[in-house]
Amino acid sequence: MKKIKTLFLALSVIGLASCSQTTNTDENKDQKKSEKQLNVLMVLTSHYELGDTGEKTGFWLEEFAAPYYNLLDKGVKITVVSPKGGKAPIDPRSTTEANQTDATKRFNNDKDAQKVIANSLKMNGVKAENFDAVFFPGGHGPLWDLVENKTSIALIEAFNEQNKPMAFVCHAPAVLKKVKNTQGEPLIKGKKVTGFTNMEEEAVQLTSAVPFLVENMLKENGGIYSKKANWNVHVLEDGNLITGQNPASSELASELLFKKLK
Repeated sequence: MKKIKTLFLALSVIGLASCSQTTNTDENKDQKKSEKQLNVLMVLTSHYELGDTGEKTGFWLEEFAAPYYNLLDKGVKITVVSPKGGKAPIDPRSTTEANQTDATKRFNNDKDAQKVIANSLKMNGVKAENFDAVFFPGGHGPLWDLVENKTSIALIEAFNEQNKPMAFVCHAPAVLKKVKNTQGEPLIKGKKVTGFTNMEEEAVQLTSAVPFLVENMLKENGGIYSKKANWNVHVLEDGNLITGQNPASSELASELLFKKLK
């Protein structure tokens, strides 16, 4: 009888140890799952000619740098693409002393980030299913090469169908012009949106140079448009859609996008 009791006790200890090991394994799996690195896609323009002005354009540096570092410092993996791939053009105006910020200064001294911009991947073949969110920095360039781009349109529609966070800053909301929702209507119809204002475009004296005004387009497509005074931070969130008014709004837009990912 004593041997039987000893055997029973030993089996009980083994069983408890096994159960504890299983629990620890499950906890480790849950921890690893929660620690999975987030992947965000950033889409830049490849266009560098500012209409018929003879001037150069591209993406606005602050609108890339501020969200890029904000997300990078949080451990997010960022993949940068553009329609043509290779070196994405930076708008020369955004590199002037008057437009420098902490983020742009950091970029100017960051060889790794500069290599990312110089070697952007081609947007063709990129799939929304491989990313957790997408961010479109602005600058005037997107008005010419991303608005009518079928790959860009399909990509945004795929992110929306998968209900993943999408952020567009300054001139970037312009790329939503031809994007449809799951009902086949304009994606921004009935949604709270913002973007570069008519007054801000007038302030930089490019109203006649651009193919269309972002504010007008957002309203014409049924967006519930709002704005603040020129150059003030203004970001709106409606479902999985995030829009920012101007360069100063880019960091907050990326912060809201990150919160959605959490």
